[in-house]
Amino acid sequence: CSLQAGLAVLLKAERLFHSSYHSQAVHIRPICRVSSCLSLVQDASCLAVSWELRQTLTVVFDFFSSGQGKKDWSLFKMFSRTLTDTCPLASQSKVYVDISPKNKEKELLEVSPPPTSVHEAIVQGERKTYAVYDLLSPSLFNTSRSLNVQLKWKRPQDSSEMPIPTLHAQRYVGGYGLQTGQICTLIYNTHPYRAFPVILLETVPWYLRLYVHTLTIITKGKENKPS
Repeated sequence: CSLQAGLAVLLKAERLFHSSYHSQAVHIRPICRVSSCLSLVQDASCLAVSWELRQTLTVVFDFFSSGQGKKDWSLFKMFSRTLTDTCPLASQSKVYVDISPKNKEKELLEVSPPPTSVHEAIVQGERKTYAVYDLLSPSLFNTSRSLNVQLKWKRPQDSSEMPIPTLHAQRYVGGYGLQTGQICTLIYNTHPYRAFPVILLETVPWYLRLYVHTLTIITKGKENKPS
């Protein structure tokens, strides 16, 4: 469908590249087909191998810091476009909106139009609630040919600091030159008791030459070896 229908309609280059952060990725992996089931393990019983191609696009918009001073957002504010139709070739096409209440007693936010369903999941030890918009649902485009998902806060938010994510990271460059220059990455887990597996992907600046044998990982003051 290219940019004619489906979620790709929102991919307006001038909006994406002027965002706070964007990342494009292509993931390719072999999947072993065993009779009518799929397995990720290529063992002796593997009769045929299929290749899975997954393309992802991650974009971060920050309207609050850009001067608007509000946390309200909509598809049109972010992309200057709305969803007009689903791609006929797509087997599924969904939009998930995180509506997990910060305050357990009162619902502080609302989304419009009403979602087709609500999905709950456990993410990093916390229960999350998502409003789901199924673009394949016939009722979604009945009233209007344009879907502009919006999130609004029912009352002004307090000036308290935003909650720290369970997993977050910082990175800085230290030293100077090729001999003492180094990249340091600090990964924090703020969960009170749970540990999480972490996959670290480093994007190395072109002007730095790294040597893998110098890699050191320190956890709570002790050296740690990655799997």
